[in-house]
Amino acid sequence: MRLKDHAKKDGMRVWLDERETQQLIEQTKNTEQRLSMLLMARSGLRRKEMLQVTPADLVETDTGFHARVWAENTKSDTYREPPVSEEIYRLAEVKGESIEPDDPLVDRDPKTIYRWVGRAADRCRAETGEDGWKFVTPHDLRRTWGTQLLEAGVLPSVVMSWGGWEDWQTFRDHYLGEFSPEAIRRERQKVEYLADRTVARSEQSGSGYSAFETRGKTHQNTPADRF
Repeated sequence: MRLKDHAKKDGMRVWLDERETQQLIEQTKNTEQRLSMLLMARSGLRRKEMLQVTPADLVETDTGFHARVWAENTKSDTYREPPVSEEIYRLAEVKGESIEPDDPLVDRDPKTIYRWVGRAADRCRAETGEDGWKFVTPHDLRRTWGTQLLEAGVLPSVVMSWGGWEDWQTFRDHYLGEFSPEAIRRERQKVEYLADRTVARSEQSGSGYSAFETRGKTHQNTPADRF
């Protein structure tokens, strides 16, 4: 878990690691809660966007399962189709059997979602003794999602498209945290005078690449690449 002060308000911004993200998801009590948590933590939807998703908005295309996030429901007034996991798609199918195709999958007040996340985080705090859990909010799930995608090697321009971010500087300043220790160690190995030779030799056979590296050359983060 990584924490940073909010720039203009009290509290902390939080970035969960993969284990912590899954731990939070597992604290949900029913299908509706799990869907809400997954749509925020695994597809990067804002809380209000998530509350507008209907069974008809979950589609399977030639690139996999996606959620249709309509422009009128977004902060940026821009339509997008973030990918969703098969678990989300199947849970939506089950929930869709009991509601109309155009009814929300999660028919709750935004404050209820805030409480769901807070209570799940409280249970994680009780289990782990980690005080950082007390700062976790629904929006932290979105920023965690974006950072985890970058650390997994997804191109920044693709992450921005999936998340509906249009300005790189805003995305970088407000959503990205310091990268995980694992990502930092991996990136150090690319700099000759910083590399640990023992680690470097053991990783030579690996095929992973960083958030800012394409297959074959380093991604330089030029404006043309970002959008």
